[in-house]
Amino acid sequence: MKRSVRFYVCMAGTAMTLAAAAPAAYAQETATEAATEAVEQMQTEEASEAEQVQTEEASETEKEMQTETKEQLEDGIYSARFDTDSSMFHVNEAKEGRGVLTVEDGQMTIHVSLASKGILNLFPGLAEDAQKEGAQLLDPTEDTVTYSDGYTETVYGFDIPVPVLEEEFDVALIGKKGKWYDHKVSVSDPVVLEEGAQQEGQSEEKEGDSALASAETLGISDGSYMAEVTLEGGSGKSTVESPAQLTVTDGEVVAVITWSSPNYDYMVVDGEKYMTVNTEGNSVFEIPVAGFDGELAVTADTVAMSTPHEIDYTLYFDSTTLEKADK
Repeated sequence: MKRSVRFYVCMAGTAMTLAAAAPAAYAQETATEAATEAVEQMQTEEASEAEQVQTEEASETEKEMQTETKEQLEDGIYSARFDTDSSMFHVNEAKEGRGVLTVEDGQMTIHVSLASKGILNLFPGLAEDAQKEGAQLLDPTEDTVTYSDGYTETVYGFDIPVPVLEEEFDVALIGKKGKWYDHKVSVSDPVVLEEGAQQEGQSEEKEGDSALASAETLGISDGSYMAEVTLEGGSGKSTVESPAQLTVTDGEVVAVITWSSPNYDYMVVDGEKYMTVNTEGNSVFEIPVAGFDGELAVTADTVAMSTPHEIDYTLYFDSTTLEKADK
């Protein structure tokens, strides 16, 4: 502003000098033009300075808003974006780039389902620190993801501490080759999940299990039976033979499950692994049946693909179709 005033004074002085040395009309015209130019220059500089001040103020306001957002993220469960610097380390495509962010007592943790089981451990920090004695490594969880075509797969997931939102932080990983790698990740765009949505799903699952009709409840005595069984899940291409043979012993039910494919090598029921009971033909298993008239969650491992895949299914045994098996 001071420079503009000096310029104005200089221009005005020049105009007065010219006015003294030239004819009156010419001097007056020249002085007027010089004064006008000085005023216009001063106004231009004032506008430029005002614009710069507004830009700086806007930048400061934006930073304050970002800081306020981070500080005001309340305890709760959110959906949030999880971005990385690697095409080999990222959220499973079925999750569309997002994880579940949990905020408790101001501490943030995001659970992300990865693309496979190739990453064995994570470390919230640098690779060199992950290899030090006493380093607290993050162990994987087994997550089931469902793709748009209905195919389901079991992959590894991790609960990752989040020190800050909207900014990159360090996460190291180790894969099957046994080498640690450094990566940068960031968490952004937190959106509150509907209150109780996850708890509701868990509650429904428990209610479904408790609603199963046991052999004792149905008054089924020990012996051999046949019952219709329905399979759901996976791509929908696989089936199981129905009716299935059931054996009831002391109230415990065991079913013979025969698949439409020879490519299943084991099943998992209630956390227990069951291997095939045959060596030729389509895969056959003997598995426990917790009850009738409800969905029973099972997992079957198929070797039909380039690498084995565990696929989640449900079995439904219809008690109204129970019949004594032929002796």
